[in-house]
Order: sequence, then structure tokens, then C-alpha cells
Amino acid sequence: MASSGLFVRLLVFATSFAATLYRACAIDIFLDWNVSINSTINPVSIQQPVITINGLFPGPLINATTNDLIHVNVFNNLDELLLITWNGIQQRLNSWQDGVSGTNCPIKPGENWTYVFQTKDQIGSFSYFPSINFQKAAGGFGPFRLNNRNVIAVPFPKPEAEFDLLIGDWFYSDYKEARTWLLGKMKSFGDIPDAALINGKGPYGLGISKGHESFTVIKGKTYRFRIINVGNALSFTFRIQSHQMLVVETEGSYTNQITLDSLDVHVGQSYSVLVTADEDEADYFVVASPKLLDTCDDSTLVAKGILHYANSTTLPSGPPPKAPDPFDIEFSVNQAKSIRWNLTTGAARPNPQGTFNVTNVTLSQTFVLHGSVAEIDDATRYVVNNVSYLTPSTPLKLADLFANGSGVYKLDEFPAHSITAVASNGVFVVTGVHKGWLEIIFHNNLGVMDSWHLDGFGFYVVGFGSGEWAPESRTTYNLYDPVVRSTVQVYPGGWTAVYAFLDNPGMWNLRSQHLKHWYLGQELYIRVFDDDPNPAKEQPPPENLLLCGIFDQSSAPASAPVPQAGGW
Repeated sequence: MASSGLFVRLLVFATSFAATLYRACAIDIFLDWNVSINSTINPVSIQQPVITINGLFPGPLINATTNDLIHVNVFNNLDELLLITWNGIQQRLNSWQDGVSGTNCPIKPGENWTYVFQTKDQIGSFSYFPSINFQKAAGGFGPFRLNNRNVIAVPFPKPEAEFDLLIGDWFYSDYKEARTWLLGKMKSFGDIPDAALINGKGPYGLGISKGHESFTVIKGKTYRFRIINVGNALSFTFRIQSHQMLVVETEGSYTNQITLDSLDVHVGQSYSVLVTADEDEADYFVVASPKLLDTCDDSTLVAKGILHYANSTTLPSGPPPKAPDPFDIEFSVNQAKSIRWNLTTGAARPNPQGTFNVTNVTLSQTFVLHGSVAEIDDATRYVVNNVSYLTPSTPLKLADLFANGSGVYKLDEFPAHSITAVASNGVFVVTGVHKGWLEIIFHNNLGVMDSWHLDGFGFYVVGFGSGEWAPESRTTYNLYDPVVRSTVQVYPGGWTAVYAFLDNPGMWNLRSQHLKHWYLGQELYIRVFDDDPNPAKEQPPPENLLLCGIFDQSSAPASAPVPQAGGW
């Protein structure tokens, strides 16, 4: 243990001067979070454990600015291991803080650990949530805002106020029971949740709801709503009765501004919309209904809140605003294609977003990833190219540090461009070419909507299609102004194509955001490696590095052997 501590301290010393320079031009934000179980919140009047942070459900807002340094001291008051991940925060040169099983040892019950990371070169609307043990189904999630620096103009007038609006599906079941069922024979559990919430509150007007969410506005003023789907399984169509929405941002990218009556928000996605209070002073329905499900207005799966004008004495009237046909995939795809990058505005940097584009890039790699389900060893597992990710007890990043992965995983053991003949469990880690352009094709061979997320990067969403992708499909791509985001939907029986520039060395999680799929193995890791020892290439492990697995507190790390190659 002593030798490992010295090793880490030496690595940290090598970059201390650079870290000091970073701190000199950024604000430090210090947060103490107590993560606990609360059995009294019961958002839909059913006794169940809810994961809170500092007693709050959803958890507290992180309100930061580009390049701030965030310190989050997490106290684990649960009776099991805990990790928090920062959905969409790129952790530039610092996958040590990503908070997923491949990068971090979990925080033990009764102990605490401090995440320290910089919101380097990012703006936008994001979220955080627990990343292991199916805990996200019980809460622990919250909003994360990244504001522009004052020196960079925002491409719309300053709104009167901002609202974080977290929509998501909810299960009535205890999350521990749910994960036991998933690992057993209840194959259908998790496909259709029981209710839908807005900011942790049940639908307006239903007796099971302990309360509903309300947003107070002043007539004539414009407001920014940061809409985040923090749910587990369902995509939602969001709308506000009698009000249109101007889409301005998604997951750190300013978009071409388009006006919509309804907006599809898929699991893990975030949007900013501007809403002007230009109607009569009354109350209006705020609604999110699920896609690919047939629901009625009073269904528990239709989330409903209220847009309340400050001087209103009138309750919402009439039926909630009607959504487009939830089974109309073509309508949804066309809307997705209309979300495009604003090429002329700055974002985290003053130069226009369009300075960085994919018009003439040369691809270094193509991954073709088929998401499906398989029976492996008499258990239902979700797979990528017929491989279901098996989480090792030792984080991949830790194995890289001390043993070049030896004893934990074999790099490129499984194919990222074809389907294996026999479904199997395995530690799926693939090479990403540092500073190369990666094309990823996500295939959805399931009967439900899926969405995929890549940690460490924003990717360019260049194409959608149905059926099988082929190289000729590239002729349909939008390479002029594809939006950049970190989570993208993949429609049933279809494919989605993205480009990512792998300029951020580290170990990065690529996962389904559908919680059941993720929990049962639909993920892999991309190892982006640069052997240049220059500290500016990648940050060393933190001084408070936790050890676990084969490098637990009682064992000193072995010397690093030559990395093992896979078998194909």
C-alpha cells in the first residue's frame, strides 16, 4: 500500500504546476453531498426507498461556469457501494473522475470520497446520477448547468429566469427487488415502468400523486427550460399547453433555433427551450407522454405539471395538449434531423462552433455495434455484437495504471465491427485511435427505443436510417451542420451514425442509457491511449485514489507487464 501511495504522489507532483495554473483562472465550487435512503418521500404514494442527496429528490443543482473546478465530497450513507457519474461532462484528460465501474472504485458504505474535476471548455445542460447497482431507478439524480463565461455572448436574449425540468419514468418496486428480478427469470421487468414524474413529483390531478410540479411565470416574460430525461426506459414527447418552444441548446451545443409545439426527449438527453408567457393569465398543462406506448390523458405514465401565470386564479382547462402519434417514427426522425448545429455562434470558446466541422474529415475507424438481447448461461443478457459486458471487480483504469490491463481485460478481444457467432459474457474493451476520427454505427435490434451515450466526448450526429446500415448509407449523412451531443436515440429496427474525434485520452464508457439494458450488459469501453508522458496529455490519478479488486488496500501493485492482445 505504501509503495502505491508513493507512486501516485510522484505522478501528481509531475503536474502540480500545471494544475496550479488551471486553478488561478477558474472558480472552485465545493459541495458536500450526503447520499441516503428516504422512505417517506414516496412520490406516487407507494412505500418505497428513494435515494436522496442532502435530503433532496431530485438532488441539488450544480450551477457552474465553463472551466470551473468542481469538488464534490460524496458521503455514502447507503448500505451498499455507490458511484456517481456526470452525464455529458467530458472530464477532459481526466477519466479518473468519470464515476463509472471502468474508471473508479466505488465508495464503500459509511465512507466518503471527493470527486475533483474541471468543466473544461463546456457549456450547456447536463445531469448526474448513480452508475451502479440499478440505483438510478431509485433516484440520486439531479441537474447540472454549465453557464457561458461573461466574455462569450449567448445567442439569445437573457431570459427572465431558468427552470430545470427533469422528466422520467418511475417504478413502484424497491430497486433492490427489481435488480434481483432482472438477474432472475423476470425477463419483462423494466420494459414498461409504472409512472412518470416531473422533478420527482407525480402527475397533476391523479390521486396517487403526493404533489405536482408548478412553474410560475410573469406575462410577457421569456423563460429558459432545461429539460432533461433522467428516466430509465421511456422516451417522452414534451409540450406546454398553448405555448410554443424555441429550441436553443442540447447537451452543450447551441442549435439552430427552431420553433416546436412538441419535443422528443430520449433517455439521458437534455435540451434548452425558450418559452414566452404570451397567453392569458391562467394555468396551463405541462405534459410529457411516452413514445411507442398507447396512453390516455389520465395515465400514470403521462407526466403532468402546471405553467402558472403569477396573477392566475384559473385552473388549467380542457384536455392536455395532444401529442403527435407516439408510434410515428418518421415524424420523430424528421424532428431529430431538424436539430442542427448553430455554426456561427460561440459556445465555451469565442470562435464559432462551426470552426470545428466534419465536412472533410478522414475516418480512422468504424465501429458497427448491434444492440440486442441473448440468453447466456440460462440468463437474459443485453449484448453488443453478441457480447454482454461483465463488470470486473477491478476498474479498467486502475488495471491500466498498475498492470497494463493484465489480469483484468484483454484489449480488442471482442470485435467492434461484427457480431460474434456465439453470445457470451466478457470484458469488452476496444482501442480508440488517439486524435483519430471514429465513426460509430448503432444498430437497434430490439423492439423498444434505445439511446446511447459516450463518456469523454461530444459526437456529431450525422445520420439516421432504417434496416441495415451499409457503407453506401454515408451518402445520406448530414456532414454540413450535424449537432454535437453525447446521447443519441436509436429507433427500433434502425441505425444511428455518429462521428467522434478522439482527442481525449482515457478509458471511456460507451453505454445504452436504457437502465435495464445497461445493467444487464449493453456497454463497452473505448481505450484512447497516448504514450507521450507529457502531463498535458492526460492527468495522473488523484491523490485520493481508491484501490479495490486485485489492487485492494492490502496488496501492492505489480510491475506493469506488456499489454495482452486479443484473439482476432
